[in-house]
Amino acid sequence: MSEIKIPVLDLSRQYQSIKAEIQAAINRVLESGQFIMGPDVKLFEQEVAQYVGVKHAIGVNSGTDALVIGLRALGIGKGDEVITTPFSFFATAESISNVRAKPVFADINPRSFNIDPKEIKAKITPRTKAIMPVHLYGQPAAMGQIMEIAQEHGLKVIEDCAQSFGAKYWGTCSSCDGHCQQSTRESLRGKFTGAIGELGAYSFFPSKNLGAYGDGGMIVTNDDHVAEVARMLRVHGAKKKYHNEVLGYNSRLDTLQAAILRVKLPYLEQWNEGRRKVAKTYNELLADVAGIITPEFADGHVFHQYTIRVVDGKREKVKGYLGEQGIGSMIYYPVAQDQLPVYQGQYPKIPVSDLLVTEVLSLPIWAEISYANQVKVVKVLKEFLGKLISQ
Repeated sequence: MSEIKIPVLDLSRQYQSIKAEIQAAINRVLESGQFIMGPDVKLFEQEVAQYVGVKHAIGVNSGTDALVIGLRALGIGKGDEVITTPFSFFATAESISNVRAKPVFADINPRSFNIDPKEIKAKITPRTKAIMPVHLYGQPAAMGQIMEIAQEHGLKVIEDCAQSFGAKYWGTCSSCDGHCQQSTRESLRGKFTGAIGELGAYSFFPSKNLGAYGDGGMIVTNDDHVAEVARMLRVHGAKKKYHNEVLGYNSRLDTLQAAILRVKLPYLEQWNEGRRKVAKTYNELLADVAGIITPEFADGHVFHQYTIRVVDGKREKVKGYLGEQGIGSMIYYPVAQDQLPVYQGQYPKIPVSDLLVTEVLSLPIWAEISYANQVKVVKVLKEFLGKLISQ
């Protein structure tokens, strides 16, 4: 394989553009000596809460912990069922299993890659306590329909926003096809992902749209009790130090990471808009390319990933050839959660999800990628697909 000249993600230009601010923030924390739960953590929580439009934001040490602590704060536990998507990173299902609940998988919409509300309805049982939609690749799920289903059946909604910081729900994508009441859709229009359900969970893994320089996560909610429990769980189950009330976790957002994220947050809208422009350019350049399906350009989508579908069993060949030409690509995800070894034999195969794991391929995307590099990616992809189809 050739040296990768166009990676899937390159954060170097982003860093150079804010280098002085980042260094100043790090130096401020180093000089303060307050490395655990220092002032920057509380300030970042306040800034996120204000940005997202919620009452509470609770910093934790990863997006995975945000899900685990969020589920526990909502009272989800042993014997409960949580309906979620099979098409996501394992942390989604893992968090449900780790609180001793059962993940129940509902199939996805092939255009949005997100959980299909019609499939959710079919999975509800007397043991169902919550729905966990994932806003995959940065596209909001069909929250109008999901919230109506939750309200009808008395279920909690915890949003997995690991890939969607800054995304807004407008109810205009294929997975939100107008089957919910207009009043519901209108009441949610323009809301950030994470601010719609009872609780939202974010990841600040370095590759995210808002990424730290290490691990980090955040829980957001408007529920005072949920926020109180989450704050207690992140510090070993104690409201007061050394007075532990429940079994909790050591899951504090690092002060250095909070300081770095505070620098980056004001640039998020600019970076997300940059990603949308890159995605729009890809869609235009790939519009006439046979053998692939491009992602829909839905309102509010922030394109954490730009993911195409390579049909007719050609995905692996395409990925291999791109690599030979120095172009990075990634498969998110090669195995559906329900078919991972940890759940072997526990779940039947799910048709749309099982098809998409054989087709999806994410192309290079970051806000500052050059048009010339996009053209090169598309040229290589187009030429190779043409050869495959003509064989």
